[in-house]
Amino acid sequence: MDWNAAINDFTHYLRMERAMSANTVEAYLNDMAKLRQFAELQGIPPNEITTQQLQDFLVWINGFGLSAHSQARILSGIKTFYVYLSLEHGLIENPTALIQPPRLGRKIPDVLNVTEIDKLIAAIDLSTPEGMRNKAMLEVLYGCGLRVSELVGLKVSNLFLDVEFIKVEGKGSKERLVPIGAQAIKYLRIYLDEVRIHQKINSGQDNFVFLNRRGSPLTRVMVFIIIKELAKSIGLKKKISPHTFRHSFASHLVEGGADLRAVQEMLGHESITTTEIYTHVDREYLHAVITQYHPRS
Repeated sequence: MDWNAAINDFTHYLRMERAMSANTVEAYLNDMAKLRQFAELQGIPPNEITTQQLQDFLVWINGFGLSAHSQARILSGIKTFYVYLSLEHGLIENPTALIQPPRLGRKIPDVLNVTEIDKLIAAIDLSTPEGMRNKAMLEVLYGCGLRVSELVGLKVSNLFLDVEFIKVEGKGSKERLVPIGAQAIKYLRIYLDEVRIHQKINSGQDNFVFLNRRGSPLTRVMVFIIIKELAKSIGLKKKISPHTFRHSFASHLVEGGADLRAVQEMLGHESITTTEIYTHVDREYLHAVITQYHPRS
């Protein structure tokens, strides 16, 4: 078995059988490229690599200064690759079975408070069509806790505003229903009925909600730029991204007493442990409240 054939087959498996998104597949292949580079330097085919050689590989990538999270992600991709080889190519012994990932700390994500979000959204110039679009876009981003890829991929046919839900296509093409609040519905309808309706839309792009001036779907990079410019305009010093709105959505729900399972469903997390990080954010918030308001703090 050579590396070209093994990785081509693995790519097909990820796309067709695991139904992973293009971005996820690309991330897996980037990680596999590192292992392939290491193995080919020593003339090791994929089906003959040993546990000790994989441990040597981890030492090798550690030498590049990669974080523990990056190393853990790379190892996770390699484990998936060897599980695939075991299932599809009859690999008798999985060399990754006994390898443990590096210990990871649970990083608490950066969030914005409600005042900061209100200031960001209030800074949008509503006198332009793009401003009305951006207003609706950020209201949906914060009001529904979407990933940026889910936001730019949102379809008109998946808006059920009369019953206050939208259907979102998340990671691995998995769909979920997410509630949408009155504020987001209000500005989404204004954008759709008063702005977007007058726009010339490119062929085949008419089902995407958020469009650029040329009538094509907004890119993830453009959403980043819009948010960065708004932060700059109000002098916000925090380093933020579209994902900050998702973190803020979740942490504000938890602070308000929302059930963690419900938050998990709305975020589209496969595991509750991923959602549990927001309970740490909640404790940070409670500590800040005590520090600020308790007379003995």
